[in-house]
Amino acid sequence: MISKLCDNIMVFREKVKNHYRALILEKGRKIQMELNEAAISRRSIRAYKNQPVEKEKVEEIISFLQNAPSWKNSQTGRYYVVMSPEKVAQVKERCLPEFNQKNCQDAPVLIVTAFEKTHSGFDKEKNPVNEAGNEWGAYDLGLQNQLLLLKARELGLDTLIMGIRDGESLRRELDIPDSQEVMAVISLGYRDINPDMPKRKETAEIAKYF
Repeated sequence: MISKLCDNIMVFREKVKNHYRALILEKGRKIQMELNEAAISRRSIRAYKNQPVEKEKVEEIISFLQNAPSWKNSQTGRYYVVMSPEKVAQVKERCLPEFNQKNCQDAPVLIVTAFEKTHSGFDKEKNPVNEAGNEWGAYDLGLQNQLLLLKARELGLDTLIMGIRDGESLRRELDIPDSQEVMAVISLGYRDINPDMPKRKETAEIAKYF
């Protein structure tokens, strides 16, 4: 009888293990599906609904992008989040060319991205450790920005990265210090169009296997 009881306990324990294995596997599949969906459905949106974005969502996005890796964990990315309607209008008018003003006309949020120079890719004496120099700071910022785009999409928001902007005007408007390199302006809002995905290159064109 004791032997049979032990067998039953072993069977029960195995069933519990299998149950939790299945839960973990299912959770992993769900995360993968969410990531795939966010990446595949993301678009560069040039028409937004005239609808405000909740501050809680913006804060969640900014918090999430801190999960990105960086050179020796230097975390040099900096973000200037413009949300008040008056300031958004000012930045659009004073810092963006006319075509980009039109592209983000109804976007209620602008996120100006920058990074601290001479940190990523530099040693303690501020010497570049290889030929890339400050490009490593831009590289790290790009890793963060990718998470920004994906998290925004997961939350039902959309974005447009605008690289053509007046960096010095942005510096003045947002009091960005000279120690930082001003990079892209990212518009954020709810899409008002559903464009198709542009054609992507085949993997054979972008990767070599050895």
